[in-house]
Amino acid sequence: MLQYSYRPDPPPTRAHHSGEPQPWAPYSALPDRPPIRWPNGARIALWILPCVLHYEYMPPSDPWLNAWTRMLPPDVLGYGRQEYGNRVAFWRVLDMLDRHGARCTIVANSTALRLYPRIASAIAEREWEVLGHGQVNTRFVFGLTEDEERRYYEEMLRVVEETTGYRMKGMGGPGPQSATASTPDLLAELGFLYHSDWFYDEQPTPLRVRSGRLVTMPYPTETNDVPVLGSAFDAEVFRDVVIRQFDQLHADSAATGRVMGLCIHPFLIGQPHRIRFLDEILRHVLSHPGVWQATGAEIAEYYVAHHYEPMVAHLRAQRAWDVPPQGATR
Repeated sequence: MLQYSYRPDPPPTRAHHSGEPQPWAPYSALPDRPPIRWPNGARIALWILPCVLHYEYMPPSDPWLNAWTRMLPPDVLGYGRQEYGNRVAFWRVLDMLDRHGARCTIVANSTALRLYPRIASAIAEREWEVLGHGQVNTRFVFGLTEDEERRYYEEMLRVVEETTGYRMKGMGGPGPQSATASTPDLLAELGFLYHSDWFYDEQPTPLRVRSGRLVTMPYPTETNDVPVLGSAFDAEVFRDVVIRQFDQLHADSAATGRVMGLCIHPFLIGQPHRIRFLDEILRHVLSHPGVWQATGAEIAEYYVAHHYEPMVAHLRAQRAWDVPPQGATR
């Protein structure tokens, strides 16, 4: 059950490459790439992603999206479902993650960390990473100019560092993974290491940006509780999806390392009748050998240090890296 919907007649967005192939991510078939080896011979980098989000009670009108779809704001029911995650369910999920010694990357709206300092303190105490997911989950960046978008991320960096002590290295979103034609370039310029909105792979991959380096991280869309628990299915189904995904990736990764992401929203998986299924998921994936439990930044940093240059050399050999698509302004 998504809280947003697209408006039927939205205004055009600013675009640098209208009608041209995207210039950021050259195609590469996984079997042709140089193999990835994770630390200590691990097969899978396990990336656990609990979400800490803030949904505004009365968000401003947006020309591209309706922030709430059940009714015009205020949607007290929709707001309350989301707020339950921050008030109650986050702590139940946190207890379960602690029980298993989970090392997590918190997917956060920066405003949530400011509004809920008790949560920000819990993140800081565990030295978990924060992956930015926009300032709030009811406003989007489609119409921002490049300067406005740069300031948007600068403000996020400031708030996250003030509330948790952590300097963000990854960004995605906000909301429904909204972005502009400038987003990858701006993230690299501001010192981010990875962008989590490219859902096309099971490994990190390099992105071509104006300056610096930026890589993708395979954020999970299938092993994500919202599509399952937010629709007609319940937690047994989600448990089975995650376990089947893990088992297949564990087998496939004998030849080259993969990333296994697990995205959980406390207001869903943290319900009393569902929490035991998170326990069963964690028991299964952490019982296998060859699992490197890491944050997104740790995975991205290791990839850049050991596999970025071989992958770029491979793309250059395929003539896929150095020449932007025809007509693109790079």
